Amino acid sequence: MIKKLFVFQLCILLSGLVYGQDTILPKTDFTRMYLPIWEEATSHCLAVAEAMPEELYRYKPTAVSKTFAEQMVHIAAASKLLTQRYVQGMEVKPNTPDAKQMNKATIIALLKKSFLYTKQVVYTIEQPQLDETCTMYHSGNSVSRAFALFYVQDHMANHRAKANLYLRMNQLEPPSYTW
Repeated sequence: MIKKLFVFQLCILLSGLVYGQDTILPKTDFTRMYLPIWEEATSHCLAVAEAMPEELYRYKPTAVSKTFAEQMVHIAAASKLLTQRYVQGMEVKPNTPDAKQMNKATIIALLKKSFLYTKQVVYTIEQPQLDETCTMYHSGNSVSRAFALFYVQDHMANHRAKANLYLRMNQLEPPSYTW
């Protein structure tokens, strides 16, 4: 009886967490506007990752190109790194996992984890931090941390577009762009 009661209470608690999240909003006007953009971009990227058959994850169009797997792992690692570096102002160095050691499911899980990291930042970041400026590493441009969120999304879109071409080069139809 106690075990059944515990399981019932756990189910109530979990359902409250799952269904209660719909009422939680990001803390700023900007992040409330940005959240659907991020969610759509990540959803589309995951659809691209799912569309490539596992046996073609090692495909690369030229000797100097990344493999499809490397494109996806780069997206995951860079999304988290760019969020940490430019949006949160953390001192971090690149740490991209070796795509050769990963299968499709592991890579998709890495993408989801990275995308969730940035989404949690979108939910929790405060306006004063968004208003701070940061200097972009490659260009030297000074931008707001809010603008840096668009940079994270743009970087993902760049590599996702390359991955779309990999699909087409293998006679596979990329997922429709729905935005």
